[in-house]
Amino acid sequence: MKDEPFLIERTFSAPIEKVWKAITDKNEMKLWYFDLAEFKAEVGFKFQFIGGPPERQYLHLCEVTEVVSGKKLTYSWRYDGYEGNSFVSFELFGEGDNTRLKLTHAGLETFPKENPDLAKHNFAEGWTSIIGESLKKYLEM
Repeated sequence: MKDEPFLIERTFSAPIEKVWKAITDKNEMKLWYFDLAEFKAEVGFKFQFIGGPPERQYLHLCEVTEVVSGKKLTYSWRYDGYEGNSFVSFELFGEGDNTRLKLTHAGLETFPKENPDLAKHNFAEGWTSIIGESLKKYLEM
């Protein structure tokens, strides 16, 4: 059971096009997610960013692995200098005037167990805040 991916679903009062733009446009992403130097929703596009707890920041190395325009975005997520590789998927489902977003973060068990910063519960807290609070506030303002 502990190797199951982290999953969160939220429904936003926003059309699917607005949500897609929020998760794929670097200028919009910096307003609710991370400030990426560059981002393109294209398979093979590599990007990186710094993030983590204030006392210990990590260089995240990512590569877009799947794009279904307006519906799904997946990218790898790993840390410079650490073992392990995971995958983050955003899936969008139009529900009338609303959009349901399903985020899956798989492969968390591949990160070093001895590093408490990379424990699954920290990802759960982080994604719950990012998707459940930051993105919601951004989309519904």
